[in-house]
Amino acid sequence: MSDHQARTVRIAAQARELVEARGLSHVKVGMFDIDGVMRGKYMQRDKFFAALEKGFAFCDVVLGWDSKDELYDNVAFTGWHTGYPDAPLRIIPESCREVPFEGDMLLFLAEFEGEAGQLCPRGLLRRVLARAAALGFDVFGSLEYEFFLFQETPESIREKGFRQLKPLTPDMMGYSMLRSSVHGELYHDLLALAEAMDFPIEGLHTETGPGVLEAAIGVDDALAAGDKGALFKTFTKVWAQRRGLMATFMAKWSPDYPGQSGHIHLSLRHHDDGRSAFYDADAPHGMSQIQRHFVAGQQRLMPELLAMFAPTINSYTRLIPGFWAPTDATWGVENRTCALRVIPGSAHSQRVEYRLGSADANPYLALAAAIGSGLYGIEQGLEPDAPVTGNAYEREHPASLALPRTLWDAASRLRGSDAARELFGDAFVEHFAATREWEERQFRRHITDWELARYFEII
Repeated sequence: MSDHQARTVRIAAQARELVEARGLSHVKVGMFDIDGVMRGKYMQRDKFFAALEKGFAFCDVVLGWDSKDELYDNVAFTGWHTGYPDAPLRIIPESCREVPFEGDMLLFLAEFEGEAGQLCPRGLLRRVLARAAALGFDVFGSLEYEFFLFQETPESIREKGFRQLKPLTPDMMGYSMLRSSVHGELYHDLLALAEAMDFPIEGLHTETGPGVLEAAIGVDDALAAGDKGALFKTFTKVWAQRRGLMATFMAKWSPDYPGQSGHIHLSLRHHDDGRSAFYDADAPHGMSQIQRHFVAGQQRLMPELLAMFAPTINSYTRLIPGFWAPTDATWGVENRTCALRVIPGSAHSQRVEYRLGSADANPYLALAAAIGSGLYGIEQGLEPDAPVTGNAYEREHPASLALPRTLWDAASRLRGSDAARELFGDAFVEHFAATREWEERQFRRHITDWELARYFEII
């Protein structure tokens, strides 16, 4: 069997044939929860074959707890009041991947169905893309992630109380050929893993900060881009820990360095003939009317959907002036101080970069929000404000473009957004907003080092 045969699987029969040909007794099956954490298990072969045909059941607690397995007490979908029953899932044959460090092992993704499907992050993105298809568009996207590498282990970071951690490399050396060459074997290992697991990296380099890298994942249709982004985050952490290192995608781990972004590149093509829907050679900056509407929708709804791009308490420490993260719902042409960067080019390359997202966002939810808001702009025929030239941080912007400054406020904006409910459904909006409010309530239960140092003696 070819090492790349997993990529040719499209239907259940092909998945079964590949598992049988490899003589596997078990396969890995996983899904992604609200926070983008991958949950799953090894599944015995016969059970897997049955699940391919009829689906399978999984405890719905994975949609009812946070990233630390703490149970939400404020959601209606599941909880002690429902007894945490099983929820139905379907296996996605075309998601088949190699797991190269486990011999011939295969990995399949699964997606919740039924009532649970209304909350499933992958299902949400799929429904948004169906909306695009109904408008006659195919959506293509790619994700870029910044992440820090440390010479630490899960044990050592806890022993140190997450303080005085040792990055992979010292100093601020963005785009460093020195660093990438000294650690060339490590880079090659990650590039090879990405190829083997079908989230190929088209660019990998150091960023500004000690031990920080940026990886640009290759473009694909938007649902596949979501899969690739989610798997990249998961298995980059696996790859690092198997080498005695740790990778973090939290939005900002230190006040001394820029935060970690999760930028999204998007373009639309007409379904009937594959033409770019964003490119117009005769228009300023090559922006078609469709792209203008798309950008306008993204700009208009950004404050209402911020919680889907910045989903943690930590996310908001990144959104400050001068640290390569936007602070208002601005757009510009080739302007990296803006939240939306239109990248002019050709029919092949014309696109928009959604620069607001942080690395800690769930890739499926971030893509769904970035695409859904753009489609909303097309449907409503919206026009964007004038593009920002120069430094967006130094400009005064309309109050309507101001972004929420806390997770609690962002969750409230999402819950009150008619557009979000129309795009994503009441069930998702209510559930996700509640989970973000839970996250802030958990934070408020703790006393920070800053508070102790500031108030303990003097107040």
